[in-house]
Amino acid sequence: MEQTYRVNDIFYSLQGEGHNTGRAAVFVRFSGCNLRCPFCDTDFSHYETMTAQEIIHRMLALTPNSEDKPIVVLTGGEPTLQVDSALLDAIHTVFPFIAMESNGTKEPPAELDWLTVSPKEKATVRRCNELKVLYDGANEPDDRGIQADYYYLQPLDTGNEAENGRILEGCIAYIKTHPRWRLSLQTHKLIGIK
Repeated sequence: MEQTYRVNDIFYSLQGEGHNTGRAAVFVRFSGCNLRCPFCDTDFSHYETMTAQEIIHRMLALTPNSEDKPIVVLTGGEPTLQVDSALLDAIHTVFPFIAMESNGTKEPPAELDWLTVSPKEKATVRRCNELKVLYDGANEPDDRGIQADYYYLQPLDTGNEAENGRILEGCIAYIKTHPRWRLSLQTHKLIGIK
């Protein structure tokens, strides 16, 4: 029987945050997570069960039919709960660059081209390309001992404009005194795209 994956959504947009901000990207959002963060924006109750070939077919239907392929971003939920080497190998036959956004609680398959870790609890991943820590203005940012090529602070979106402004101001001040960190804004929200 062919391996299947629970997929919440597949869509084509621009990467809105972190190191690859602004790049054309086809997103595959997997359903399910091993954490329950109060600020999570994913509805896990609705998903479609798909094979690797069905996922790739949907991705191709959304993206330009050209040699120049967008990056792929595997997200969730927590994609490491489902993504395996077989899926990554299949996607790589069509799309050359695969990134994953993870909470860092489970090691991802080695075939990834880029790993973003945004730790919420105890992370087991010790190395990634990009570490993205949410800045809430109340707690000292913690890299959790994770080694990364790039370190980003992302202001927490509380849904309250005044509170968000205070958090952003604090985040900027923190980065100015701790220059290892870079600012990551959710530009997709700022410009009104998915």
